[in-house]
Amino acid sequence: MTQQDTEYTPPSAEELRQRLTPEQFEVTQNAGTERAFSGVYNDEKTPGTYRCVVCGLELFVSDTKYESGSGWPSFWKPIDDDRVTLKEDRSHGMVRTEVTCARCDAHLGHLFPDGPQPTGLRFCMNSASLDLDPAEDA
Repeated sequence: MTQQDTEYTPPSAEELRQRLTPEQFEVTQNAGTERAFSGVYNDEKTPGTYRCVVCGLELFVSDTKYESGSGWPSFWKPIDDDRVTLKEDRSHGMVRTEVTCARCDAHLGHLFPDGPQPTGLRFCMNSASLDLDPAEDA
């Protein structure tokens, strides 16, 4: 992370409630999940960079996005491993790997070991946790 990242001051819950939609707040702050196939980025094909909706950290590029059939935007790797934090999630009677933003700790989604090569990983993200910055030539 850059020096700027280490100086990040997270917004208050009230600031986030004003800035985010109720769904974005529920997903990022309470580890909620949007309904399958309902997210704006599930079928998105525009080239660009996906950022954290809370803090703006660049997380994924469209070159690593693929159609997983899961109903959520899926990527086979983040821009860099230090952009996301992986945590054990034992909620809902199962063991999964939660993915959060490394800068602001916003819930992004979950990681599964059933993705395509070269990583074999599926970063299954909620559209509500992401903002897409289209590439300049898109």
